[in-house]
Amino acid sequence: MLKDTHLETKSADHDDLGRSFDDFMRAFEAFKDANDERLAQLERRMSADIVTTEKVDRLNRALDELALKSARPHLGGNARSAAAGLQHKAAFDSYIRKGEASALRDLEAKALSVGTPGDGGYLVPPETETAINRAVKDISPIRAIAGIRQVSASVYKKPFAITGAEAGWVAETATRPETDSPTLAELSFPTMELYAMPAATATLLDDAAVNIDEWIAEEVRDAFAEQEGTAFVTGNGTNKPRGFLDYTKVANASWSWGNIGFILTGTSGAFPASNPGDKLIDLAYSVKSGYRANATFVFNRATQAVIRKMKDGDGNYLWQPAAKAGDASTLMGFPIAESEDMPDIAADSYSVAFGDFRRGYLIVDRVGIRVLRDPYSSKPYVLFYTTKRVGGGVQDFDAIKLLKFGA
Repeated sequence: MLKDTHLETKSADHDDLGRSFDDFMRAFEAFKDANDERLAQLERRMSADIVTTEKVDRLNRALDELALKSARPHLGGNARSAAAGLQHKAAFDSYIRKGEASALRDLEAKALSVGTPGDGGYLVPPETETAINRAVKDISPIRAIAGIRQVSASVYKKPFAITGAEAGWVAETATRPETDSPTLAELSFPTMELYAMPAATATLLDDAAVNIDEWIAEEVRDAFAEQEGTAFVTGNGTNKPRGFLDYTKVANASWSWGNIGFILTGTSGAFPASNPGDKLIDLAYSVKSGYRANATFVFNRATQAVIRKMKDGDGNYLWQPAAKAGDASTLMGFPIAESEDMPDIAADSYSVAFGDFRRGYLIVDRVGIRVLRDPYSSKPYVLFYTTKRVGGGVQDFDAIKLLKFGA
């Protein structure tokens, strides 16, 4: 319970930090406008209007108060870390809005960061990275059900036990026979560069009320989610993650490590005319019980339309809508992930997948999302070349099974 409270406090601290920064930036923009007016009045008549002068002084005091507030220690957090985060956020905001990169360059030089201009731009603040990843996960069907690992290197290597260490029963005083060691395989998940390039107008960038973090997250999330979704299903592993449908597929009766098992519908390009739902039951029970507890059906909208019409022997529909808002629809009690990247039903297509994708498929995110500001290529618009590095592949070949529409 204490751990949950600590996490909630940290989340609240991040929210407070973001709000404090936004308040500071709005106050600063108002201060600049008022002070510009005061300077203009001085130029016109050698003296400033008393109302304008008082407004500038009042805004100046407000800026001091906000600066002091942002520097105060946060509950459950480190004051120095919070101040550094606020400094990074302010520098990033200045870079995005005005193209002023000196503050970001100094910060990343101190941190020995890899996010240098030669590497494609500057690192976004951690809050912005979190917002982008959260937004992508909300709309990416495979990312929502797969295992996810964050790494700092370009390649993630994971040893995996193909066979466990042997064990057995033995009498209390009997000799212990030597057991075989487990067989390990090393799985490698390289991360590939994914990019999006949102554009902004000068008016948007000059508007202090616009939250730059939210704007970038909203602009890139759909592009990232669409590209990721395709790669996680059908990607060939060349300059992109490897999708689970790209691996060698074998009949489940002959399954071996390194392959994805499948069962046949018995009818080319269709479910069998008689008791079609039985094939879905066969698919579900082709997965071992340890994986079945957290398993999910994956197919596209067209396949779902076919399955939605199926009934069991008692006349009950196999497909059931979500019980409440926010829940997933279910098929025979298992949740459904609708992925438009799954193939339509056709001759010898693998149009339905089932299994524990959290254990079966791994997504690797390299820490750090970078943004490179480009005000030249598409004048009068400013382009923001936004990149992240993502990898993916099957990590447990026994956790995912496919339904092949063939005889």
